[in-house]
Amino acid sequence: MNVKLLDTNTVNKIAAGEVVERPASVVKELVENSIDAGARRIEIEIQNGGKALIRVTDDGAGMSREDAALSVRRHATSKLVTADDLSRISTLGFRGEALPTIAAVSKFTLQTRRPSDELGTKISIDGGKVVDTHEVGCKSGTSVVVEELFFNVPARLKFLKATPTEANRIHDFVVKLALSRPEVAFRFVNGNRTAVATPGNGNLLDALGAIYGTELTESLLPLKIDDADLKLSGCVTKPNILKSYRGWQTFIVNGRVVESRTISKAVDEAYKSLVPKTGFPLAVVKLDVPTNSVDVNVHPQKIELKFADEGKIFKAVYRAVREAVEGKQSDEQNLQQIAAPVESPRFEQLTLGDEFKDVAPKKTSPRRKNPLDDFNLEEVLTTVAEAKNKPLPPQVESPPPSKIEHVESPPPEQKLFEPPKSDKAPSPQKKFAELFPIGQVAKCYIVAQSGNDLYVVDQHAAHERILFDRLSAYAENIPAQGLLFHRVMKFDERESELIEQNLSTFAKLGFTLEPSGVNEFRLKEVPLDAADTDEENLLRAILAEVFNGVNAADDIAKKIRAATLATTACKAAIKSGQELDLQQMKILLNDLAKTPHPHTCPHGRPTTIKFSADDLAKMFKRT
Repeated sequence: MNVKLLDTNTVNKIAAGEVVERPASVVKELVENSIDAGARRIEIEIQNGGKALIRVTDDGAGMSREDAALSVRRHATSKLVTADDLSRISTLGFRGEALPTIAAVSKFTLQTRRPSDELGTKISIDGGKVVDTHEVGCKSGTSVVVEELFFNVPARLKFLKATPTEANRIHDFVVKLALSRPEVAFRFVNGNRTAVATPGNGNLLDALGAIYGTELTESLLPLKIDDADLKLSGCVTKPNILKSYRGWQTFIVNGRVVESRTISKAVDEAYKSLVPKTGFPLAVVKLDVPTNSVDVNVHPQKIELKFADEGKIFKAVYRAVREAVEGKQSDEQNLQQIAAPVESPRFEQLTLGDEFKDVAPKKTSPRRKNPLDDFNLEEVLTTVAEAKNKPLPPQVESPPPSKIEHVESPPPEQKLFEPPKSDKAPSPQKKFAELFPIGQVAKCYIVAQSGNDLYVVDQHAAHERILFDRLSAYAENIPAQGLLFHRVMKFDERESELIEQNLSTFAKLGFTLEPSGVNEFRLKEVPLDAADTDEENLLRAILAEVFNGVNAADDIAKKIRAATLATTACKAAIKSGQELDLQQMKILLNDLAKTPHPHTCPHGRPTTIKFSADDLAKMFKRT
């Protein structure tokens, strides 16, 4: 065994693997440095998802020539001196690793000047090697340019996602940083388009409006706890405003954007039974606690932390969110409380931004109630029967005539969701055609019998499969139904760009949209099978699915079709908790028997579990 010390360049590349995971990690580290420097305006610019260029410019304190030279050396920091300082960290950065590790895997340029200096300092580094340092005329503050990220670490470059995916990760984190510091004006430029721009006036309400649109404000509920050793503020949305992913939930602890299972679990529990399992409300949860009660030095990226008392944090977040959701205040009072000034915490060693400023609530358009709340399958079936001028037969073998007729072969897109099939498997039509419903358990599962076998069917998953196959049967346009009242919807920059470039694709899938303003579209038609769903939540869920894990090789049109079929089927399907009678169960089981792949829903979950007579005998220890 030959043990030897690694050279500095190799050590920096290894460290970069921990600190700089992807372009979003670079943006995070650079922006946090700008915030620590007291910046009031921060501009982030990227090209090619951050792989070609990342530029972060601020108007902060800047650095002297000596400090600038030290800042690009490992473990050089102005934010702590001894190990004891780790227990009372009030800054976002403190490890002294970000700049040197970023410079080790890129072509790096640092330009900085203090307001009191006549000239600034420019340092150029290529793959960890300093190639130039000289004085330069520049604005006060700091600008860092990172080009050709991972050019000298091909293994790491190979595993980066497609440009849209990496850009979206940066976009999401810039949004979280902007919400964590509403007193700082953020501007994020992706390519040549401004994707995020916040006013920086210290008002969380205005920051949310600038990012998500002012129509969101009517659904905001304030969070407030003001205990002696814990202060909680922020806001959540009403249960009818949901997305299918956690991307718009922001958790902030002592000014630091973090990922916390404790906080996210508390939010989930507070909304339990109020929202679908796949839906997440917007949440901005800001916690201020004594610095010695939290450990931020548990991960190189400083995005994870540990609380001294996890249970206390869980209870506080749960109580604040639950009280907000169940509160009796008017919407105007809610808006005023969110926008009201927030007192600085009275903890030692705690650094906060400027106070919020008073602002009048903004006028917004009324929002419709989610039609799913009142959807009744029995009522729909009765309407169909009356239309035929005769009562429902004892066994209805087909769906209402407005639905799509079954075809034998699903289109190629369906393969994205289907599990491998076995040639030896019996015909699904034969197996399911003999299912006879016995009853319903927990308003979620249908208990059925076929011969000596017992079946338990997930009613939502089964109906989701039925709707998915009906939609998939259309080779061309999916039938659409016009909306009596058109919906004007506002999207963020990346969503608007995707919609604008694929208007014809969405139209073929039943969503007729037309531009109606900056990042706004008018929704005129929705798929016929989704006519009873909340069309806005449906469309936003489809966009979230499209953006989830998109790769460079993906055909966007096909991905939109796949996401539309699966999400529309899921949103329009019978929900857990909906009571069915025996005749309705029979209709569902008959329809399921006619689908090509009845065993799983489009997302791969099983629709049916079978218990043979032998299985039951074993359970009761008869064998």
